[in-house]
Amino acid sequence: MRAVTVSPKFQVVIPKEVRDSMGIVSGQKIQMLTYRNRIELIPIKPMNKMKGFLKGIDTEVKREKDRI
Repeated sequence: MRAVTVSPKFQVVIPKEVRDSMGIVSGQKIQMLTYRNRIELIPIKPMNKMKGFLKGIDTEVKREKDRI
């Protein structure tokens, strides 16, 4: 885990190792949300980069016999 410092303008720098491992680039949008007692940052990827990311996913849904 890496610790970062909040600046007087409430800004933080994402460490290079994290940026590189997540593929975050300058100007990229990141969604921020709070969950319980923490802040989560989720990189938003353009839709044209999402093509094929679910390839091979199992789409079968097991249902009870009395359900349609």
